[in-house]
Amino acid sequence: MGLTKTEIFTDEQNQLSQLLKAMAHPARIAILQRILKSNTCICGDLVEELGLAQATISQHLKELKNAGIIQGTIEGVSVCYCINPAVWKQLEIQLGVFLGSYKGEPNCC
Repeated sequence: MGLTKTEIFTDEQNQLSQLLKAMAHPARIAILQRILKSNTCICGDLVEELGLAQATISQHLKELKNAGIIQGTIEGVSVCYCINPAVWKQLEIQLGVFLGSYKGEPNCC
């Protein structure tokens, strides 16, 4: 299978796709839920709570951070992660518009 031709899609389509791709793993959803619940998070807490290895958690955090969904600040030897509010709002709007576009035609298929 070849590379996706992202240039034939709108910026919004590409952007939403990248954000959803970064979230498309149950561990990442669990991480985001934990961050949303506590409003901040330190990586070590996630290891204990989710039962995944430190390296695994770090990789998932890296993917979420690279996508811009979360942001982190260094506090001593730990990194404290939180939701990036601008990207989260953008995701909320774009996903809401996308999901809201379904009109629920009862006679379809």
